[in-house]
Amino acid sequence: MVYTMFIFVLEYKRQIMFENLTERLESAFKQIKGEGRITELNIAATVKDIRRALVDADVNYKIAKEFTDTVKEKAIGGKVLTAVSPGQLMVKIVKDELVQLMGVEESTLNAKGNPAIILIAGLQGSGKTTFSGKLASYLKTKKGLSPMLVAADIYRPAAIDQLKVLGGQIDVEVYSEPENKNAVQIAQNAIKEARSKNKNVLIIDTAGRLAVDEAMMKEVADIKAAVSPQEILFVVDSMTGQDAVNTAKSFNDRLDFTGVVLTKLDGDTRGGAALSIKYTVKKPIKFVSSGEKLDTLDVFYPDRMAQRILGMGDITSLVEKAQEQFNDEQARKLEKKIRKNQFDFEDFQQQLSQIKKMGNIKDLLGMIPGVGKAMKDIDISDDAFKGVEAMINSMTPYERANPDQINQSRRRRIAAGSGKDINEINAFMKQFEQMKAMMKTMNKMPMGGGMGMGKR
Repeated sequence: MVYTMFIFVLEYKRQIMFENLTERLESAFKQIKGEGRITELNIAATVKDIRRALVDADVNYKIAKEFTDTVKEKAIGGKVLTAVSPGQLMVKIVKDELVQLMGVEESTLNAKGNPAIILIAGLQGSGKTTFSGKLASYLKTKKGLSPMLVAADIYRPAAIDQLKVLGGQIDVEVYSEPENKNAVQIAQNAIKEARSKNKNVLIIDTAGRLAVDEAMMKEVADIKAAVSPQEILFVVDSMTGQDAVNTAKSFNDRLDFTGVVLTKLDGDTRGGAALSIKYTVKKPIKFVSSGEKLDTLDVFYPDRMAQRILGMGDITSLVEKAQEQFNDEQARKLEKKIRKNQFDFEDFQQQLSQIKKMGNIKDLLGMIPGVGKAMKDIDISDDAFKGVEAMINSMTPYERANPDQINQSRRRRIAAGSGKDINEINAFMKQFEQMKAMMKTMNKMPMGGGMGMGKR
């Protein structure tokens, strides 16, 4: 169901997007397509292209060279099985090495303590405060904990207000002392407050600072010494590319942080930051974040990121996100309607609403194998469904429940009500019927075709 809804979006909106790391690597693998064996001669161009693609994606040249040297060493003379082409073997080798480079397994967050203290550090504008809110939401909704946020940024005038707004959105208390200009003291007082209110996690949002600012770096180091946090998370804007790596090293030298958070990671275009930071500071990437919504925070899974970088999608994450929004009862009812070809616009609108809650549309689409390539000429924003919703909202309850009864006269009225051209309405109706047929076919398959609708 989720799959077919996303395919609908792909067909509904087409524009232009920049070339990305996935396409560059796919092009490199084509160099040895059709070969019966991987040799030093036929792999040379492939390895060179892989290295160039990594460097263009902000991977440090030294790291890219070491990576491709390892890939080459493992691939040379590799026998190709009957069912595996040299290109497929190279993809596997590169994927395995990407996973190794990014940490092999996901890194857990230590949120045990009385309270557990998580110190957030990073540059100005890296997204620390927004991440602090997202982390509080994650720990509350996904881990069942009772977090408290601490406004320890005593320099940015709007920092306290921003954190309070975020806390209000997720119903998490924010501790602040607007008149106190001692960040260490604020953090210490917050611990006492958290204990008195039985909060089991304290998230301390510190001021953004430059790595070269000695006074500011000393302050965050002093906070660390005073509160002994279980976790120190370094938040970095992945769009800063190689600068992100240099900054991470400077902060790690001073704080010895426990993990990295990559913000503004909108797809695999800047995947190089994830590769380089882990290699350079030898600290795990714990979370990746994109967008401003407080539910757009994901645990960093090296194997899943490697799959996405190589255009293999990430069905596991997509299903997990869908399961958070769709329950078993909904899934069973909808599956019955689909099998009887009774899926209508009321059902469609409900599914749109659930999908919108799953996160950034473009990122979700990138989790479907093969769709990354299909998206190369498409720009899909979170407003992608607005036109569709306008058309559905212009229908009467009878029309939404009986799509087959929407004749040309009704279509003209819907077009006028939604501000759309009659041709757009006709195209939408046609796509809706095609989607219904696809869903009915998929629901006849062994898996039930309802991928991601509910927990099976």
